[in-house]
Amino acid sequence: MKTVIVGGGACGASCAARLRRLDEKAEILILEATNEISIANCGLPYYCSDVISSRDDMIVAKPQIFANLLNVEVRLNSKVTKINKESKTVTVNDDYDISYDNLVLALGASPLRPNIEGINNSKIFTVRTLNDADRIKMHIKMSEAKNAVVIGGGFIGVEMAENFIEMGLNTTLVEAAPQVLAPFDSDIVCYAQNELRDKGCKLIFNNGVKAFEEDEIELASGEKIPYDIAILGIGVKPDTEIAKDAGLELGINGTVKVDEYMMTSCENIWAGGDSVEVIDFVTGMPTAIPLAGPANRQGRIIADNICGKKSGYKNSQGTCVVKVFEKTLAAVGKNEKQLKYLGIDYLKNIVICNSHAGYYPNAKFMALKLLFTPDGKILGAQAAGYEGVEKRIDIISTVMRLNGTVQDLVDSELCYAPPYSSAKDPVNIAGMSAQNILDGLFKPAFYEDLEDAIIIDVRPTTANKESSIKGALSIPAGEIRRRINEIPKDKKVIIHCSRGFTSYVVVRILAGYGYDNVYSFCGGKLLYDEISKDKQNLTVSV
Repeated sequence: MKTVIVGGGACGASCAARLRRLDEKAEILILEATNEISIANCGLPYYCSDVISSRDDMIVAKPQIFANLLNVEVRLNSKVTKINKESKTVTVNDDYDISYDNLVLALGASPLRPNIEGINNSKIFTVRTLNDADRIKMHIKMSEAKNAVVIGGGFIGVEMAENFIEMGLNTTLVEAAPQVLAPFDSDIVCYAQNELRDKGCKLIFNNGVKAFEEDEIELASGEKIPYDIAILGIGVKPDTEIAKDAGLELGINGTVKVDEYMMTSCENIWAGGDSVEVIDFVTGMPTAIPLAGPANRQGRIIADNICGKKSGYKNSQGTCVVKVFEKTLAAVGKNEKQLKYLGIDYLKNIVICNSHAGYYPNAKFMALKLLFTPDGKILGAQAAGYEGVEKRIDIISTVMRLNGTVQDLVDSELCYAPPYSSAKDPVNIAGMSAQNILDGLFKPAFYEDLEDAIIIDVRPTTANKESSIKGALSIPAGEIRRRINEIPKDKKVIIHCSRGFTSYVVVRILAGYGYDNVYSFCGGKLLYDEISKDKQNLTVSV
């Protein structure tokens, strides 16, 4: 049985390795169009800045390992130009044909290069291959570059901006949308945007590139930015031309359509990785989510099915994480923008917790946002902070995968010792807060709700005098019962504290006195300050 794998990235390499482990006698051939195989694409921004200094460390498995350990033949610089379904062959480099019993398309995706004036300037790069990174490093060294511009604020764009700044370059990031990092909502992404600005990155939103001149980039707004190097990070397109030419059924955005077993519309042709359509775990709708983890799993699943071991792909959650200097942001599932667009009803909460027990040294904040349905189904989660952020999103992702609810977050029994967490982990607290909302114990309020509301600051008077939400009335929590007549029952009242817990307690006190139009401000003054800081800078940089 001969399996030909087109593409030696995450999906293709994973498929080859799994095939060999399942079948020692299988004939396995990887055809890779470039001179690279099995590289650590996700580490390229850090290799550019020498955070990862060794080039060899960027190669997950060299062709010799495939040959010697796995007995897999790898042919580099071998571009498949045609799939011949009837004869069960592929044409390589428009030169010769290779037969197959099973064909695996791990075609990947290519960076977008829009038709913009001057885009072929030698100072403009994409970041997809190890050779790309080598050229970026060489250009910076040889040109003694001082000014860098990143076009696009996705994961690669933000990571490249960070690493350019670490290299000492004056860095500007230009994004056509109103924010970076599309999977996050504005009340969480503000942490990333403030961190980027604090570290010296200029952010320009709601703007695009009109033209690349020799030494300046002209934006749609007319503004011009000097540059010695520019990175295009505006997204990718699936490399599915040969699949289309072969008559394979295509899906969303030109991806290859596959069934749950990763088989295409043609028997014995399989596909996986960045070039395939998947089903969204939350909505059940077709989507395209090019991430390394799913690509690896899909390669394994294809190998299982080729060997007769029935294995299905269980849809994509879009679980992701990004480092932004000292901060970490992570997410899973859908965000508010997506849910609104799809017309899905949802509730939300945001909690501010410590990464570990507050009494143990160096505890740091974490903002954790949860989106859920009125019956408690988890639709998505986002978090920002310093330590343990991705751990909490991983837990929520797992609960979602098992069709758990917010109550299951409350019930999750998680590791606890003071250096690592608290007796009530942030995941538990997020679940408790969400369940309290579902049980009607409090109504949540958010930044967008503050206008036209009576705001009461229940922190100590000293904290209020130092800084408070504009127009807030100071009634410390310990004085609420004594001063309750100062709180109107016929108007919307929002209670705020530092993080959102004391305000919840005060809401419960007021409920006992018949107040039903009182809200607890989720995230408290800490979140308010972070959002406000971001908004103030937005008005300057747009």
